[in-house]
Amino acid sequence: MPSYIYFDAWDTCCKTPFGAAKENQTISLFLKVSSEMSLIKPIFILRADNGEEILRKDCFPYSTGVNFITYHTSFSVETRGLYFYRFEIVTDTGVLFVGRGEDQIAKIGNFLSEWQLGVYDADFKGSEFVHQGIMYQIFPDRFYRPEGTTFAITRNQRTIHSDINEYPDSPKNTFPYAAADFYGGTLNGILEKLPYLKNLGITILYLNPIFESCSNHRYDTADYFKIDPYLGVTEDFENLCAEAKKLGMGIILDGVFSHTGADSIYFNKDGHYSSSGAYQSADSPYSKWYTFSDNRKTYDCWWGFDNMPNTNETENSYMNFICGDEGVLHYWLNKGASGWRFDVADELPDEFLMQAKLSIKSKKKDAYVLGEVWEDASNKISYGNRRPYLWGDELDGVMNYPWRSAILDLIKTKNTNQFFRSIMTILDHYPKPVINNLMTPLSTHDTTRAITYLSSSENTEEIYCKLSEQSYQKARHLFMLASIIQYTLPGVPSLYYGDEAGLYGFSDPDNRRFYPWGREDEDLIEFFCQLGKVRHDYSEDFDGDMKFINISKQQLSYARGNHILVLLNLADQEKRFHIKEATSILSIGHARIEENFVYMPPSCGGIFYQKNKT
Repeated sequence: MPSYIYFDAWDTCCKTPFGAAKENQTISLFLKVSSEMSLIKPIFILRADNGEEILRKDCFPYSTGVNFITYHTSFSVETRGLYFYRFEIVTDTGVLFVGRGEDQIAKIGNFLSEWQLGVYDADFKGSEFVHQGIMYQIFPDRFYRPEGTTFAITRNQRTIHSDINEYPDSPKNTFPYAAADFYGGTLNGILEKLPYLKNLGITILYLNPIFESCSNHRYDTADYFKIDPYLGVTEDFENLCAEAKKLGMGIILDGVFSHTGADSIYFNKDGHYSSSGAYQSADSPYSKWYTFSDNRKTYDCWWGFDNMPNTNETENSYMNFICGDEGVLHYWLNKGASGWRFDVADELPDEFLMQAKLSIKSKKKDAYVLGEVWEDASNKISYGNRRPYLWGDELDGVMNYPWRSAILDLIKTKNTNQFFRSIMTILDHYPKPVINNLMTPLSTHDTTRAITYLSSSENTEEIYCKLSEQSYQKARHLFMLASIIQYTLPGVPSLYYGDEAGLYGFSDPDNRRFYPWGREDEDLIEFFCQLGKVRHDYSEDFDGDMKFINISKQQLSYARGNHILVLLNLADQEKRFHIKEATSILSIGHARIEENFVYMPPSCGGIFYQKNKT
């Protein structure tokens, strides 16, 4: 405890409720001050994100302890948004600034940060069907090609890999690189594998773009109302949604609305469509969707890629096209989709995101609205503006990349303190409904696959990752440890297709190999089936709070709910945990229980059940 003061925003003895608060919810703060200080009074100061001080309030004595006096104040905030607070201690010799030190613990001194407080809509619920679920992300072209599937070469000069075990084309070995090599995965292929996904415990399928496009990634949309012909037709999508629903799964679609394809019915740069596109004529009905310059010779495009012209998302006709009653969002929800993921959400204006969420919820109240945000979404600044993603008006959840980094870096570096800070920061900053809807991946289509990352195979001169059997087995073990953490944190764990089968690879396009059907790591798949079962069997505990119990050098334990314990020993020697009446649910590394101790060998982790309340 500091010499003079104690306040820890992560300690409910100091602040209740923990984390973000609802509008008009009473927030209580307790500040301990040394009785030896010549104190006149402590003052609480709250300011809005724009710097305006909106509350200055005295703290009053609450209780007296050995050497400390506890002061208390309470307040509420009417308007949702981001706020910051600090204390000032008035003494007979001057005013002391009290701000946030390491791990949110108070310090006295100048130039200290303030504590963050998020305030969210009191009626914000998030998506109940996603809460307590398990997600599976599929890159549609690379998952499963049903027997006998045939394809005609389209105008885009697509090529088809005859062997699904071939490596994808890469910019390093194919010039020019057009992402035009396909493997032939289809919607009916996903349908055929629904029982497999059910066995993994999956409840949410997130599909990368499925709409007509000239590329295999389909982030350059050609027609928002058509399924890409290589994937199938609208009826196939409807059947997939219907059959998935029977098995307790919902389908989430990837909406790419910050840009379209240049080769699209809307822009039509290559003249492949019979109608007039924005590139051909200022009189096109789509002309206002784009920004041209130099007498329409050049145009604004996504990150400089001229095959992806940027859209003017708040232009009335475009916003209505996407968000209106007859728009894209409603159309696919009517066809069976259970929600949308917004690609590059930080490049979509707040006005668009708000309108899109209103549109989605008006059609399906419990639909999931997910945003791609890589950083802490509670205080993200995008293009000079603070983004209000999380306070109830824009998103239900975000892609939880901060925890991906926290988990994988913990396994690699064994830095338990950094892991603790990363987990607690997000829990503190995000509203509870958002935490319940967080998508937490270890791999995605935009990252190096987890097994490769954990193998320390970082030779960027190589085009494709190739691991020896020894390197694979070592990385596989670490991946399983990471997955135990992923599946036992709050939110929604997300499996990237093939990770559970031992697939590995560098970033795009090596992370987009075809699923290794016939070459799966069956034992690894069984492990993920067990993880899914644990998550479902103990859902009541996983719906409870998370509490860290022990954080020491290369050793970590935390609790979920009343009975679940997660123990990790990342050290090079055996460690023991003092746990009464514990039984093993699932462990990696041959943990053993003797009387009131769990003995864990090096690089070991496990999920345990404790009969009495943790």
